[in-house]
Amino acid sequence: MPPANDAKKPPLLIHLVAGGSAGFVEACCCHPLDTIKVRMQLSKSGNRNAQGRSLSFLGVGAKIVRNESFFALYKGLGAVVTGIVPKMAIRFSSFEFYKSLMANADGKVATGAVFLAGLAAGTTEAVAVVTPMEVVKIRLQAQRHSMADPLDIPKYRNAGHAAYTILREEGPRALYKGVVLTALRQATNQAVNFTAYQEFKKYFQKMQDLDVLPSYQHLILGGVSGAMGPLSNAPIDTIKTRIQRRASPDSGWKRFSNITKEIYQKEGIRAFYKGITPRVLRVAPGQAITFMVYEKVKGWIEAIKDKVDNGEGLGDIVVQVADTVSGKA
Repeated sequence: MPPANDAKKPPLLIHLVAGGSAGFVEACCCHPLDTIKVRMQLSKSGNRNAQGRSLSFLGVGAKIVRNESFFALYKGLGAVVTGIVPKMAIRFSSFEFYKSLMANADGKVATGAVFLAGLAAGTTEAVAVVTPMEVVKIRLQAQRHSMADPLDIPKYRNAGHAAYTILREEGPRALYKGVVLTALRQATNQAVNFTAYQEFKKYFQKMQDLDVLPSYQHLILGGVSGAMGPLSNAPIDTIKTRIQRRASPDSGWKRFSNITKEIYQKEGIRAFYKGITPRVLRVAPGQAITFMVYEKVKGWIEAIKDKVDNGEGLGDIVVQVADTVSGKA
């Protein structure tokens, strides 16, 4: 049975590297769903087909591909990849840091403390990375130009150009539009996500008398945990997306109240949940991939560190790691 207190805690650097690796893989796999979600959230009249019927998230995706090419589903990916590696690195390392601050004398961390550590980690990543990344990403995703037509030149050509243009035209503060809502969304996401995952993980370890769960179980537990956050804060995400879409001279609170009122009066309560299907389908598998890759990479790094500490040669370590990755070990 796994010990209640893991005295041999890995350094924060391991969480930093493992989290960054997980973020990169997750972004490359799941970005199209995020683009569809953003388009659904930005549509005030609803996405409709030629017959006037509302489109499902698959229909919206097909429409994007038909009108703008398949690669349009990856609009904003540059901003995401640039930001997601440090985002995930900060998320996991800060979570472990905050969790360690709330551990008792025996090193144990209560469930409530895990929840608070998740809140703090989500807030940290929102302020440090997520908000400017999302402003750039949403500006790119909101552009309805055909990537198959070289003459159809958008305002923002790529993530770097978008960031530069926003800074030049609107100033640095524009990259932090919606920071409060972003922090609230990320905080609630990570509080729910980490708490659920940690509790599920402990339960399955105890039930199976295992120290390390198989990768497929990390995948499943991460997916279930990841679906919980979006369901709890969808309205926050929709309002945030509308705020970050374009420049506005209004104060943050005024933008928030105006957009909230506009959505409610013109589109109804259901509009606050626009894009919830692709968001859950984006976040749940994304978190599944993230936790699986994170646990796997963390395990590899810890194994390498142990071998180095035991004085094994670099050549032997490389061979053993290669065998492990290829499944021979």
